[in-house]
Amino acid sequence: MPKTLEKILLILSDFIMIDLAFIVWCLVRRSMGYYAEINIVFMLFIFVFWLLMFFFFGLYRSWYAQSRFDEFVAILKTISLGALVSFLLTMDLSTDINEFPRLSRMMFIAYWLLMVFFVSFGRMVLRTIQRKLLEAGIGRRRTLIVGWNDKAFKLFDMVADHRALGYDVVGFIDVSKNHLNETYKDCSVLGSTKRMPRIISELGIEEILIALKESSQQKVIDVISICDNLPVNLKILPDLYDIVMGYGRTDQLYGVPLIEIMPQMMPAWERKIKRVLDVIVSLIVLVGLLPVWILIALLIKIDSRGPILYSQKRVGKDGKIITIHKFRSMIQNAEKVTGPKWAEKRDPRITRVGRILRKMRLDEIPQFMNVLYNEMSLVGPRPERPYFVDRLKRHIPLYTRRLRAKPGITGWAQIKGGYDESIENVKKKLEFDLFYIENMSLRMDLKILLNTVYIMIAGKGH
Repeated sequence: MPKTLEKILLILSDFIMIDLAFIVWCLVRRSMGYYAEINIVFMLFIFVFWLLMFFFFGLYRSWYAQSRFDEFVAILKTISLGALVSFLLTMDLSTDINEFPRLSRMMFIAYWLLMVFFVSFGRMVLRTIQRKLLEAGIGRRRTLIVGWNDKAFKLFDMVADHRALGYDVVGFIDVSKNHLNETYKDCSVLGSTKRMPRIISELGIEEILIALKESSQQKVIDVISICDNLPVNLKILPDLYDIVMGYGRTDQLYGVPLIEIMPQMMPAWERKIKRVLDVIVSLIVLVGLLPVWILIALLIKIDSRGPILYSQKRVGKDGKIITIHKFRSMIQNAEKVTGPKWAEKRDPRITRVGRILRKMRLDEIPQFMNVLYNEMSLVGPRPERPYFVDRLKRHIPLYTRRLRAKPGITGWAQIKGGYDESIENVKKKLEFDLFYIENMSLRMDLKILLNTVYIMIAGKGH
């Protein structure tokens, strides 16, 4: 079903079940002789509280052929935390701390159990209906299988036998041109990998399942690179050896193991906290340290001719062009003669004040405005200029994968790598960027930020 309709039905189901849980809880309290009022306004307040909790922890993300048990676990964790927060917020500090909680307070356990039961039941009913629709052929995703071998045929059979997976295979893609128009169970080879972007666009493909042989690692990379920035999800059928050795984290449904290639690793609640921290830290830096930035502006103006700020077009998330601002650290019109050029270790274009700013990373401070505008984050891959992006994506497979994450003021590549002086340097920093994207977490962000602060204090910036 459409994502908007799915979200509306989820919210409606939660609204009904949250209210039912509260009503039943009130009736239980009354039967035990405790005060309980069924107030519509209060019920709406409770629903808004749980709605925010569910949104924050990603319970309204689009569900698609996922395990109902996994969703139950997510509901259990979210409601458990919400119930704990409610318990703490309603504590009577004069009695609840010094005494063992009264039975009326222990009724929160009953409310927690009722919430878990009712919300889970409502969602399980909705998910079951969705699954039945998928099995009936409604809402299935148009899918291509990359590969023309026994492995691809086996995957086709597994997908066909388990219609609730939601994959509607419309054809095969051959890595060569040797099997064009050949068929397997009325499903034919539609073209080679080079024609994939056109095939995906013409047929409205949403899923790509990769089933290549063990010796085709480079071809897998080529497929990923070709599909980069296309509106498709990529999954690969792993080798048994890879599963046993733990080289891939597989998601299994009906015994069909599939690894999603570069999924969004950071949970929804961590992404929300990341954004809140971005805004808070940016306001503290820009407003709280304003006198320092005014002093830096004066020093730049005294040291050399030209504007205080240097503005430049960069490529942001999903290839969107953004304008970033930096304190000018080079002479005016530094690239007038050379054209676009990466900075060097002993770059003669850098001014005296600029060299200090770069060592302490203070030239990046105006980019906190980009963070406030939600164009950047505190931590992420550095945004590169369109000129270099166009050049590098032709030479480095998967380079544009780094555009899947919001760019950052600092990042794993910035604290681990040096200057971009050659393609080899860029390749190494790309490895760091991809490592960050695959392992994004608040813990890793904190580690990067602490390392960045150390680099600023030690004056080890570039």
